Amino acid sequence: MRISPLANTIIYFILGSFFFYLALTVPGERFNAMTIALAVIAALDIGIGLRFLRTHLHAKNKKNS
Repeated sequence: MRISPLANTIIYFILGSFFFYLALTVPGERFNAMTIALAVIAALDIGIGLRFLRTHLHAKNKKNS
């Protein structure tokens, strides 16, 4: 069973938000290796979410045309 691109978008945005929250709450220095790694993971998740959103909108427009 396939998951729709819109469901993937929601999942990746939630994951990106979670990793961004973790990056902000890491104790210690503001810019250490853990903070940067979590921020990179968050950025990748949000980017993947945007790509799935674009795929969903493209499929929706193609279906309506």
